Amino acid sequence: MDYTDLPTLNVSLNILTAACLVGGYLQIRRGERRRHKAFMLCACCSSLAFLTSYVIYHLQVGSVPYEGQGWIRLVYFSILISHIVLAVAIVPLVLVTLRYALGGSFVRHRRIARWTWPIWMYVSATGAVIYCMLYLV
Repeated sequence: MDYTDLPTLNVSLNILTAACLVGGYLQIRRGERRRHKAFMLCACCSSLAFLTSYVIYHLQVGSVPYEGQGWIRLVYFSILISHIVLAVAIVPLVLVTLRYALGGSFVRHRRIARWTWPIWMYVSATGAVIYCMLYLV
């Protein structure tokens, strides 16, 4: 594997994160705290692996220009800008949410998780959309 394989790894990690987020959500809705915790820790690990791979790739390649033209270009940059802003915001949100959960402060955890989960899900999903628009279209 070399750095040219990293975008495919990155989208795979984004999809894994999204799947773990959905699994964690479903488990907590069923009252399965242990399973919820396992899914959410997996989501944290896959996000951390993504972030590491993403940084390594962009240190090697730099910025990847979007080649689309016309209205799709506006769509791409709208998704990209919202993705970047929320990707920056999600890091401290995840860390605080995780800290509350692991520390047993479940009232605080639930309060912030209501914001963290949908933002994290959006960032994971739009990461996959951005990959498709950059590399598959």
